Amino acid sequence: MREKAGRLEDPTLVILDTQSVRVAAGVPAATTGRDPAKKVPGRKRGLTVDVLGLVIAVIVLAANTHDNAAGVDLLNQIVERAGETVRKALVDQGFKNQVVAHGSGLGIEVEIVGRNPQEAGFVPQPKRWSVEQTYGVLILHRRLVRDYEHRLSSSASRVYWAMTHVMVRRLTGASTPTWRDAEAVTA
Repeated sequence: MREKAGRLEDPTLVILDTQSVRVAAGVPAATTGRDPAKKVPGRKRGLTVDVLGLVIAVIVLAANTHDNAAGVDLLNQIVERAGETVRKALVDQGFKNQVVAHGSGLGIEVEIVGRNPQEAGFVPQPKRWSVEQTYGVLILHRRLVRDYEHRLSSSASRVYWAMTHVMVRRLTGASTPTWRDAEAVTA
């Protein structure tokens, strides 16, 4: 995908973010929590994506886990998967100095991207919007709207499966007819 877009095989810049999702009724309570900032009971997904929105690393934790813990684990996965090529990571203000310090120890410059206080509502930040877009694309997959998995590793694998589907569609240029596309369904 990256080579098709005219980029190097491995990324040099990645973006980290977390998303809290609700869980289904049968999910063990030991693997869930309540995100105090977003007031969401369930689990927290952490993603690392490149500027094209391709998933590099995924972590799933209880929702009451702080973003710092997710950020540290994601940075460790980046070093394992992307090797020495990643030099910079962008994070939002939910991540704190612990992630910045851990990143510098791994040789990755972690930059906390702040919001402009004069802007109201949701305003996409340059380059950081790609992780938000990736969450939006992934949430279109039914199994990711809510977390149904009993094991955290199974939940993370669902994200990889959904991203594989997105990548195959991008590579082949194929599109799947949806209920919104009445012409494609009747043809």
